[in-house]
Amino acid sequence: MENGKKVIMVTDGDKIARQAVEEATRQIGGRCISASAGNPTQLSGEQIVELIQSTPYDPVVVMFDDRGSTKKGRGEKALEYVVNHPAIEVIGVVAVASNTANIEGVTVNCTVTRDKEVTTSQVDKEGKVISPYSFVTGDTVDVLNKLGPKVPFIVGVGDIGKMEGRDNPATGAQITTKALQLILDHWRNTRKQDGKGEW
Repeated sequence: MENGKKVIMVTDGDKIARQAVEEATRQIGGRCISASAGNPTQLSGEQIVELIQSTPYDPVVVMFDDRGSTKKGRGEKALEYVVNHPAIEVIGVVAVASNTANIEGVTVNCTVTRDKEVTTSQVDKEGKVISPYSFVTGDTVDVLNKLGPKVPFIVGVGDIGKMEGRDNPATGAQITTKALQLILDHWRNTRKQDGKGEW
């Protein structure tokens, strides 16, 4: 929705991820819905939308987590609800890699490695490149395959806030920050190309 709240989704929500997302959101000048964190997600999609709408500024960053579930867990259900809400415009997703088995994974537009390099390769939980394919497997990403153009830009990363200390919130959560900034830059560039001006 063109005039809806501008939202960036992150498919992770444990304690360390929350700290990293909070710091990264601060770095890009956005607003983080900290209450959306949880392992797994505790809030419903309806509750998350209410929190998004009560936030006075864009972009809003929200977290979703299935806690390793291979089925459509609470995080994916809430994510799906938020994406489909008419008052929300999702401008991108940070898709977080995990070691969960028997999952589909999702094609991404790009990835950010543990060395902060932007690539089109697959990264694992540690942020290391493991294949040449633009793909990420994680426990809360499969639902993205069903949402198509409602999710315009997906950036893959390793385990947020971790990656052997390389995404430490205390040092600026640099990898998560870069992923959020890539989404913002893509959205702004798309607006310029469409003749819609700045934010």
